[in-house]
Parts: sequence; C-alpha cells; structure tokens
Amino acid sequence: MNMTSRFSQRIRLRHLHAFVATAQQGTLVRAAQQLGITQPALSKTLNELESLAGERLFSRSRQGAELTAAGARFLQDAGRVLDALNVLGRTVASDSEALPAPLHIGALPTTLVSLVAPVVVGLQQQSPGWRIQVSTLANDALMMAVRSGQLTLGIGRMSDPSRMEGLNFELLYHETLRLVVSPHHPLLHADVTLAEALSWPLVLSPRGTVPRQNAEALIVSHGLAVPEGCVETLSVTLARCLTLQYGYVWLVPYGAVRDDLFGNHLRALPLPTQGMAEPLGIITRQEAFTPPEQQRLVAALRQRVLDVPV
Repeated sequence: MNMTSRFSQRIRLRHLHAFVATAQQGTLVRAAQQLGITQPALSKTLNELESLAGERLFSRSRQGAELTAAGARFLQDAGRVLDALNVLGRTVASDSEALPAPLHIGALPTTLVSLVAPVVVGLQQQSPGWRIQVSTLANDALMMAVRSGQLTLGIGRMSDPSRMEGLNFELLYHETLRLVVSPHHPLLHADVTLAEALSWPLVLSPRGTVPRQNAEALIVSHGLAVPEGCVETLSVTLARCLTLQYGYVWLVPYGAVRDDLFGNHLRALPLPTQGMAEPLGIITRQEAFTPPEQQRLVAALRQRVLDVPV
C-alpha cells in the first residue's frame, strides 16, 4: 500500500477536527477544551495525523502550537474537506425537510454592539426562522476559522498579505481609537493631556492585537510608555464595567463604544488619535460555497454601514 492510499484509507474526521481546532486556538489546552476531549487524547490524535501525513504539521512548544509550512498547506485542504461536508449536510437536511443548519459567523468583540447586533435583529425580524451562531474571536483566530471552514464568514480586520492567503476581504469601514471615560470623570476638561490620562488605571486590548499595536504607537508618539498594571482584555463587557463603575480610562476602537458615546453613557477625552485608522470588513474564504443566507447577511452588513456610518 503506497502512502497516498494509506492516508486516504486511515484518515478520519476526528483527525481533521483536531487539526483545525489546534490551528485555530494555537494551543493544545484551548483546542482540547473546544473539542470536549482531554489534552492527551488530542495530542495522540495529532500524532496519528502527522504519522499518516509523513510530515510535521505543528511546531509545539510551551508557548503553543504553531503551524509548519506543511501544516499551513494542509490547513487549506482540510478546510475544503470540511466545507464540502457542510454543503453535503445542508443538502441532506434539505432533502429530509429538517431545519437548515445555522449560519456560523465570527466577529471581533468591538463590532458586536454597533454592527452585528442590529443586523441580526433586522434579519430575524424579516425572517423569524433565520438561524445564526455568532462566535467572538480575536482577529488571527477569526481568520484561521474562516480559512478552515469552521466559520462561514468573519467580521474582522485586514491583515498582512501572507496571513490573508486564501481569503477575500471586503472593506466596510475604517475604524479609529478613542480614549473614553465615564460621563463625570475628572479627566473631562479642556486641558487634559495623554500623560494625565495614562496616570489613571487603563484598559486596552491584549498584546498582539491590532488595536494594541495602534495604542502603543499613539503612546510612544507622545514620548510615553504603556503603564504597568493596565488591564488587557478583549471583553467589551468587562472594559465597559471598569470604565463606568471604577473610573478606568479605556483606549478602545470606536465601533465598540459608538452607541455609548451617542447616548452620552461614555465620553471621549478631547485628545487627538489621528493616523490609527484600521480597515475593518467581511472576511470570506476564496472559492467557498455561498449560501443564500450568507448573501443576505453580507447585503445587510453593507446597508448598515451606509445607513449608520460607524
């Protein structure tokens, strides 16, 4: 039996799901939690897959599991297989008059309030039976999940060309950062400086994210440094609570606080944040099947941005 025959006869769906989950999550611990299995079981499955493939697909270390060049190529093929199975599943469900599978999308936490929520509400009001699952992910994980076929589409940021391989990006808008505080914060005065703002407890995005890179660029451009002891989180709920109830300063993408600013629930400090606009849009996989539900969602996202600029 040659290697190709051996691979095709012994590969199982559990191998593909284990591989894609690990590629998406970046660590075996989180991937095992996502799959609902133990870490040793996941490690065994990945070892079986690499043995079948005859190549190392991950470079593993204490920091996590990073795709090798062979792993990156395999991820594209694994995504096509899983996408084909999803299409087949929809066909079977349609033939048996079962409910259609929900549309599964991913979105950055900062897009949920001003963009995703009103679009979802509008579509469900038009079609009460319309089903959708929304996962909140960081941008790298979001792109990975779209590429692998786990997500139908993602609402995220444009990344480096090498990371966008196999993906399409449709621009929706450019987003900037804001420094926001509670409505009666002592920093709300005309002469406030960035140094003064950074002397207060600070909330900002975690290291490795685009908003964090832009925040650091802003701070460094003023000859300052990111304060020690700041809270780093992607959770809009936590950051909003810290800002409203405990006096924190929140350095945040505008879309996450747009409605709060319009309603005067939060206030933006009168400080310049020019030069930090990020392209944000719809991320899809090239040559992927496009169901009618996805087409309606994309059209609604475009219309939302036209009706209420973010």
